[in-house]
Amino acid sequence: MIAVLIASMVVGSEDGHRDYFRADMAWLYIVILTFGYMISRGLAKSGSRDHYDS
Repeated sequence: MIAVLIASMVVGSEDGHRDYFRADMAWLYIVILTFGYMISRGLAKSGSRDHYDS
């Protein structure tokens, strides 16, 4: 997530070009990454065969 924020800050609109990686797109990518991480963690934990109940 930090890399996405740094990339959105570094990529700018210099030399009269458009800003191709705006802050709103960076936050959208962060939300997508977070959602994907939560799904992958849930799948990893659901596949765990170790039960911690005694």
